[in-house]
Amino acid sequence: MRGDKYLRQHPVIANILIIFLVGLIGIFIIYLSLGLFTRHGEFAEVPGVENMSYSQAITNLREKGFKADIRDSIYNEDIEPGYVVEQFPAPGAKVKPGRKIFLYINSVHPREMIIDSDNSSSDYALKGYSLRQGLAKLEELGFKKVNVVKVPGESDRIIRLLANGNVITKMEKVPVNRLITVEVYDGMLREETDSLLMDEFLDYFTEADDSGQELPKTGGEEPLIIDEPFYE
Repeated sequence: MRGDKYLRQHPVIANILIIFLVGLIGIFIIYLSLGLFTRHGEFAEVPGVENMSYSQAITNLREKGFKADIRDSIYNEDIEPGYVVEQFPAPGAKVKPGRKIFLYINSVHPREMIIDSDNSSSDYALKGYSLRQGLAKLEELGFKKVNVVKVPGESDRIIRLLANGNVITKMEKVPVNRLITVEVYDGMLREETDSLLMDEFLDYFTEADDSGQELPKTGGEEPLIIDEPFYE
C-alpha cells in the first residue's frame, strides 16, 4: 500500500507516529486508573458526631465508610469528658468516600495554669498586685469564675488568692475551672486616716485663730504656711 511504502521510506516519521499513539494510550490508561483509585466523581456526606462519646463517634464514622483520627483534646465544662467537641470536615460536608475525619475530644481534666510564675514559691500568688492588674491576669489565663472579697485596709492591693478555699502560692498550677477568690484591701482606712488628719489640722488652726495665738513660724517673720495635708 502507498501508506506503508511511505512509512518505510520515512522511518523517522513512522517512529514519531508510533510514540504519539503509545502516549495517547498511556494517558488514557492513567486517566482510567485515577478514576478507579480516587473514586472520581463519587462523594459522600460527612455524618455529624459532635456531642457523641468517642466510641460512638468512631462506630458511626466507620459504618459510613470513614476513618477517624483524634486531632487534639480541649476542655469544655459544658460537655461531658470524652465526648466530641468539634469535628473536621463539618457535618454535612461532601467529601471523598473513606476520608479521614478529625475529631476534637473534650478532655477529662481541665487545663492547669500557673497564675504567678515568680520563682519565690513561698509567697502568695499576685500578692501586692492592684485589683485591676490581678483581674486582667486571671482573665488572660482563662479563669472565668472569679469572686472579689474586700477587707479593711489602706490600699487597693491584693492580699492573696484562694482556689475553692485553698490559698494559691506562686508557681502553683491551678485548674481553670476552679472558683478563684481574690482578697483585696478596700482602701477605706487610708481615706479615713486622711480625713482625720485634715480635721485635726483645721481644728488646730481654727482654735489658734480664735484664741489670738500666733501661728507657727519658720525662723523668719512670716508664719508657716502648709499647702498640703501632713501624713506620717
